[in-house]
Amino acid sequence: MQTKRGAVQMLTSIDKLIGRSVEAIAAFLVLTEVVLLMSGIVARYALHSPLTWSDELASLLFLWLAMFGAVVALRRGEHMRMSSLVNRMKPNTAALFEAIAVIAALAFLLLIIVPAYDSAENDAIMTLPATGVSMLWRTAALPVGAALMAVTAVVRLATTVKPSTAFKALLVCIAIGGVLFLARTNLADLGSLNLLVFFVLLMGGAVLAGVPIAFSFGISTLAYLTLTTSTPSDILVGRMAEGMSHLILLSVPLFVFLGLLIEMTGMAQRLVAFLVALLGHTRGGLSYVLIGAMYLVSGISGSKAADMAAIAPALFPEMRKQGCKPGELVALLSASGAQTETIPPSLVLITIGSVTGVSITALFTGGIVPAIVVGILLCGMVWYRNRNAVNAAVAKADSKTIVRTFIVALPAIFLPFLIRFAVVEGIATATEVSTIGIAYSVLAGLLIYRQFKWKQIVPMLVDAASLSGAILLIIGAATGMAWALTQSGFSDALAQAAQALPGGKWSFLAASIIGFIVLGSVLEGIPAIVLFGPLLFPVAQTVGVHEVHYAMVVILSMGIGLFMPPFGVGYYSACAVGKVNPSDGVGPMSRYAVALFVGVVIIAFVPWFSIGFLK
Repeated sequence: MQTKRGAVQMLTSIDKLIGRSVEAIAAFLVLTEVVLLMSGIVARYALHSPLTWSDELASLLFLWLAMFGAVVALRRGEHMRMSSLVNRMKPNTAALFEAIAVIAALAFLLLIIVPAYDSAENDAIMTLPATGVSMLWRTAALPVGAALMAVTAVVRLATTVKPSTAFKALLVCIAIGGVLFLARTNLADLGSLNLLVFFVLLMGGAVLAGVPIAFSFGISTLAYLTLTTSTPSDILVGRMAEGMSHLILLSVPLFVFLGLLIEMTGMAQRLVAFLVALLGHTRGGLSYVLIGAMYLVSGISGSKAADMAAIAPALFPEMRKQGCKPGELVALLSASGAQTETIPPSLVLITIGSVTGVSITALFTGGIVPAIVVGILLCGMVWYRNRNAVNAAVAKADSKTIVRTFIVALPAIFLPFLIRFAVVEGIATATEVSTIGIAYSVLAGLLIYRQFKWKQIVPMLVDAASLSGAILLIIGAATGMAWALTQSGFSDALAQAAQALPGGKWSFLAASIIGFIVLGSVLEGIPAIVLFGPLLFPVAQTVGVHEVHYAMVVILSMGIGLFMPPFGVGYYSACAVGKVNPSDGVGPMSRYAVALFVGVVIIAFVPWFSIGFLK
């Protein structure tokens, strides 16, 4: 007994040492990327002397940031997963499935460490053109990160799971793996039916069992390639590295950090205060404020979790005082979260541009009006639901108060316009523009609002790395899966089936709306986009749908699924932020979902809303 306790204490000590070290390095890498990209902007635009090595060095460090961020996310339990079914199970059963999730993730990590090492070793002979640094320094991030995550998974298994439960979970995983291994000869003869076995049954089962989405993608793809093809595992690792290291994705951690800065400096609160002064006295006025605030903040932070965390604490207490029911609050927060998914600089927009090659600038321009259209429909639903309500208790603000709150909020209102202007005018790329927002927010916090907490900077950098690592690992695993599906011929079959739909592009759009609502509820927005974007965007162009128009339809459809109970992960995030029981919002959310769906249909069948302002 003492030996076991000593072993657990030793593992815990090792885990804490790894955790502190990885978090410190991850925070340093985020800060370094900010400095590198800002230096590139200043050198190119102000000094007219571009730094030829800055982007290269930023790309080299980015893969390390992604992997270290993924380690932090695993230690914190922040990897995206579908936990709604597991949460409904009895405690003992739920504990078993939690153990299965950890063991499945551990199995994938152990299986890719050697191929990741081999891939890094093969890259050692190549050098980066601008700096002359060996590619080994970049690709070594994968085996190092996988090993650190494996150690973290082992510690979590040893310290949080009962031995008997861990043993049962291990038997389940071995049984599933053993059946697939023994049936490998028969599986090879199934042809295209293998896709159902590995990417529907195995992957779907893993997702429903609560295995983090990135590891569900990875283990199913690795099993498919290993048991039914002769493809070496290091090719999958290479595809993962390629998917995770697109320089455009570097904007993900930087926009997440920007969102945290906006909340910390009080910029979001000033926006809300202005909207409350403007609309708070009207019938259902704070509901309109919530929709407007989400629109404005979404244009700044790029992170939906950051948006809701900034808005809900500022509005929910007053809305409760006015008699708004908790279910109504969380339903409206969820609906506005779905509505604002297309507002730049949305991480989903950036991801679409990365995996499909669509212009980020065009996506940023095309995303503004669709969100306004859907927002108007949500406001219509708010009016309908409050048409017979008693007048709000909030006194109407006088003109001086409105003007004063507007002036105070003006620096915060200016930020989204600054970001869009910098991208459209070519001052900064979509990757770099977040650093302009960061610098602006720091100056606004220090000089204008005088609200800047230096002690929070390092935790905020770690939070940005953690969320980004979770997202980027999904993108890497989904990139590998999309490649495997393409090699299997699935993409060609999907394209032929889409082109064969009666009704041409309109039936294709209708099928896409339904399909992505389902995908959004199961896989969330970014994983679904990475997996199916490269397959469906070429089909959309083939049937005559503009790529930016299609992107807006897809994003808004996924937003409905993401924030729609009972499976939408975004809905449960909204409940957590608002501290509301999820069951309270199911009824009200179904009504707001009608407005969202009508909005998506309008956007789909009126392309001008998406492409009318493109140059």
